[in-house]
Amino acid sequence: MPRRVSRRAFVQTTTAVGAAMFLPRSVWGANERLNVACVGVTGRGGEDMDGVSRENVVAICDCDERNLKVAAKKAEIMNAKQFYDFRKMLEQMGDQIDAVVVGVPDHNHAPVALAAMRMGKHVYCEKPLAHNVREIRIMRETAKARKLATQMGTQIHAGDNYRRVVELVKAGAIGTVRRAHNWVPTSYSGSQKNVKEPQGSPPVPEGLHWDLWLGPAAERPYHPDYHPFWWRGWWDFANGALGDMACHHMDLSHWALDLREPLTVESKAPEYDPIVCPTWQIVDYHYPARGEQPPVHLTWYHGGKRPPELEEIEPKLSKPQKWGAGTLFVGEKGMLLADYDRHVLLPEDQYKDFKPPEKSIPKSAGHHNEWIKACKTGSPTTCNFDYSGALAETVLLGCVAHKAGKKIEWDAKAMKVTNSQDANRYLRRDYRKGWEIEGVA
Repeated sequence: MPRRVSRRAFVQTTTAVGAAMFLPRSVWGANERLNVACVGVTGRGGEDMDGVSRENVVAICDCDERNLKVAAKKAEIMNAKQFYDFRKMLEQMGDQIDAVVVGVPDHNHAPVALAAMRMGKHVYCEKPLAHNVREIRIMRETAKARKLATQMGTQIHAGDNYRRVVELVKAGAIGTVRRAHNWVPTSYSGSQKNVKEPQGSPPVPEGLHWDLWLGPAAERPYHPDYHPFWWRGWWDFANGALGDMACHHMDLSHWALDLREPLTVESKAPEYDPIVCPTWQIVDYHYPARGEQPPVHLTWYHGGKRPPELEEIEPKLSKPQKWGAGTLFVGEKGMLLADYDRHVLLPEDQYKDFKPPEKSIPKSAGHHNEWIKACKTGSPTTCNFDYSGALAETVLLGCVAHKAGKKIEWDAKAMKVTNSQDANRYLRRDYRKGWEIEGVA
């Protein structure tokens, strides 16, 4: 029986000596498969596991053993060793693992991903990368320092439609862009019925290791209002619809307009509730000029809020319909309306004879395949932690502005809100004892 290690001892050990002990292989044969461990094996995590299943999945981990039973029936991973504690998995199989896929709820992203990276493991981690800005920054710095192959799970980035939209914007099809909008109808605030104080005390389901599921979050009794789905509406575990969806949609704006960190962020929403996320939110991000490109004002909307321009645009479309989610670029010559799978230049009459630019962004091998190749060869990924980390930090600054109750001014290099000392406390979280995230950020 292997010895039991404390959380703190595990973090300290992997930080101090892990990289020297468990560096991945540097030379790969043409048909050699990556040894992958998957943490979180159903839902989004299950889809990520499927995305890497052509490699050699040597270990699967989920603190809900019911999920492990479901996942273990898949033929591709039937030989994978099963764990409910990621720390035990890394301790026992560290030298057999090249890369780790993190598909657990947001509050546990950083504990899993950092433990793996500090052992020299390449990491694929779901959006929004981590629970808060500080954790994201530590993950970015760790990946860079250890020269690891990384990818954030914004799978739509690999789609052809996003590539064509980026090419159109960069080619000047709608002229210089100073204004953009992103919106989704999604709303998460407490449970499915917007309950912020779960009722009753149901027993913990057999096989669910509730303490591990909570991870760094404050202790509380189990309730189905948290697990398996509605954790998205609680600040202790996530960041509402903004944290859940904005990395997908704001990604297109960031990519097409070469955006990185904003200068200011301001949120409009219901009054801040320290327990549950807001039912709706409108967030204004102002970005500086980038070279010859002018400053950009981007607005995010969720929970039924949408850009007012849509009320005039939608009825005039050749196929009038409501765009439930999407992106609107407003240029000096026209506009571009897009979602995951389609896009249209506006006004349509103006562009009826328009010839799109030649394709310049290569077709993706697939979001997971990009990362797998990078693990083996060092080739680039399009959503590495440098690019996606800047995006995810920007997204979560919308939550910081909401909690602070004011427009915040952001110094990205110093990772500091410069006009409100109080707002800086929302860049990080309070950790349950033994689950602290070590790092300099």
